[in-house]
Amino acid sequence: MTFSFGSLFAGIGGLDLGLERAGMECAWQVEIDDYCRKVLAKHWPHVARYEDVRECGKHNLEPVDLVCGGFPCQDISHAGKRAGIKEGNRSGLWSEFFRIICDLRPRFVLVENVAALLVRGMDVVLGDLAACGYDAEWQCLPAAYFGAPHPRDRIFIVAHPNGQRCQGHEIFTNAKLPMPEKPCRAWATQPPVLRMADGLSIDVDRLRALGNAVVPQVAEWIGRRIMEVEADDD
Repeated sequence: MTFSFGSLFAGIGGLDLGLERAGMECAWQVEIDDYCRKVLAKHWPHVARYEDVRECGKHNLEPVDLVCGGFPCQDISHAGKRAGIKEGNRSGLWSEFFRIICDLRPRFVLVENVAALLVRGMDVVLGDLAACGYDAEWQCLPAAYFGAPHPRDRIFIVAHPNGQRCQGHEIFTNAKLPMPEKPCRAWATQPPVLRMADGLSIDVDRLRALGNAVVPQVAEWIGRRIMEVEADDD
């Protein structure tokens, strides 16, 4: 049986790629950035795409088993405005993520953000999830654990309706993280990533998209853990 997911704030599809590698199937994507939507259209040509999360909900989004997304971090990150999740700022778009969760009531929710969420908005996210009847667990997963040549600490939250899923099958608790046995080597990029110093401003959109993207290997590991829970429950 197909396990479907929908992707909010999809970016260039890092979460989506990882979850597909874990055996899930993407039903729809929501992304406002023009460049990122072109990337999504190239790699997921048959998947329904929407532009503005504020215009999405149960009236136009297909029900799915899992809703995932990394909502904007500009007001959460230590390098950003540090205002936290507030109405009217970019990170305040969490409220749209939350609204869609309440609309669709998926069996699983996967939220990604910078590690600073722990001190600048985690209470809002967990409080909202609890208010709509979702239990949650979370873990900071550095990309370096999965072979990347940089730390890239990110918080991942997995939530599910109270009393329905994961009873005795926690996604993160007691999970063995895939720590690399050998020193990491730089991952090859094809074509090479060029920066402003190379005199090619055409790649600015690409660099920004890569900087915002979720490392697929991390998403795949989480996706496989979720699929293991599904298999145990069947």
